[in-house]
Amino acid sequence: MKNKRLIASLVLVACLSAMSVRSAGETTPPPAAKPDVAVELQQLVEKTKVKLQAGANTEAALAGELKEFDALIEKHKDEKTDAVAQVLFMKALLYVEVIKDYAKGGEMLKQLKADFPETQAAKNVDKVLAWVDQTKETMKIQSALEPGVAFPDFNEKDLAGEPLSIAKFKGKVVLVDFWATWCGPCVAELPNVLAAYKKYHAKGFEVIGISLDQDENALKNFIKEKGMSWPQYFDGKGWGSKLGQKYGINSVPMTFLLDQEGKVVAKGLRGSSLDEQLAKMLGQ
Repeated sequence: MKNKRLIASLVLVACLSAMSVRSAGETTPPPAAKPDVAVELQQLVEKTKVKLQAGANTEAALAGELKEFDALIEKHKDEKTDAVAQVLFMKALLYVEVIKDYAKGGEMLKQLKADFPETQAAKNVDKVLAWVDQTKETMKIQSALEPGVAFPDFNEKDLAGEPLSIAKFKGKVVLVDFWATWCGPCVAELPNVLAAYKKYHAKGFEVIGISLDQDENALKNFIKEKGMSWPQYFDGKGWGSKLGQKYGINSVPMTFLLDQEGKVVAKGLRGSSLDEQLAKMLGQ
């Protein structure tokens, strides 16, 4: 499963780990940098990794480490080298990927680009800022899809070429299921969805699958093998799926349960939670 939001802190740990290995392997510091900058950063990296792995993910929880990043930057403020730029880059990533303060992280990245224009870190800033903007937009979309809100409709064709929309199922309870055949948790959850469909379909329960797969034949074979008789949307674009983008999907499985008027009742239901909610809405 690809879950961008939940693995963000782990991505940062990986970045920090890579930096650790690189620093530990250096035998000669960058020509313009003080001899201890790589060692100091390595030590700070290791300390920060421990806090992240222990679950620290707020500015308050990481206050000590953030001050150490500031002190290290101040100590080497006159050096415009890759090694020093990396210190600021790491601090910015903490704000962007762990603390989720995109405004502060963004300002640090812009500062890095201005203060260290010739460094590799500065050359990566635009890509990171673009990712930040995309993440902010995704969060904005997701925050709007709360219980009680009408689920924004779409008008597309399903995998069989038939018209597909939320309005088509007005008067029905609908599960909008974003998933993929390559997603382990999606496949593990499928028996629960199949059981719910079998139990409640005659009472007015429908499922709309929105696949983030890229291989149409593999998807069709999987659907046939598993006996998934509900309609599926597929455009072959994976994470770039038109409907995935429209609804800010950055992890799968992701589901939205809609009432008979197309309003969100719940999202992210799994296992027995789906059956319990359907029982309340449609009866046993």
